[in-house]
Amino acid sequence: MNNTEVKEQQPAPDFTLPAVGDDTIVKNGQVHLADLHGKTVVLYFYPKDDTPGCTAEACSFRDADHEMQKRGIVVLGVSADDIASHQKFAEKYGLSFPLLADTDTTISQLYGVWKEKNMYGRKYLGVNRETFLIDKNGIMRKIWHKVKAEGHAQEVLNTIESLGL
Repeated sequence: MNNTEVKEQQPAPDFTLPAVGDDTIVKNGQVHLADLHGKTVVLYFYPKDDTPGCTAEACSFRDADHEMQKRGIVVLGVSADDIASHQKFAEKYGLSFPLLADTDTTISQLYGVWKEKNMYGRKYLGVNRETFLIDKNGIMRKIWHKVKAEGHAQEVLNTIESLGL
């Protein structure tokens, strides 16, 4: 397991992943981070499609997406679920931003969010709920670890405003 430490004020690791969603961002069924150079990107990792916390978080980004788009901000959601699962999740909740399928967890490991978790005494590996704010030059401006799903999108918007991005 790769324990890459992504740090603020350093370049965001580049990647390409299969995706569903906004055709202005998803090209040929995938998103390449380098193609978004010149835009502020909110890259959020979440554990699983259509679970309570992940649905609350996705819906908060959906509800804030109009405001983000107005400011030229791109929201990308990433989990280890496959494209079919993402498509169903996006349609069920009217998600307007791309969902990226990191089915082999390479990007989750690259960003250091693939971690050991513990539920009911059972240890397993999974995606940790974390968010990365990447500026127009591809520099990591803010990282949120241990994200609380409710109201997170507003917290991200407030940070973008305070940083002048």
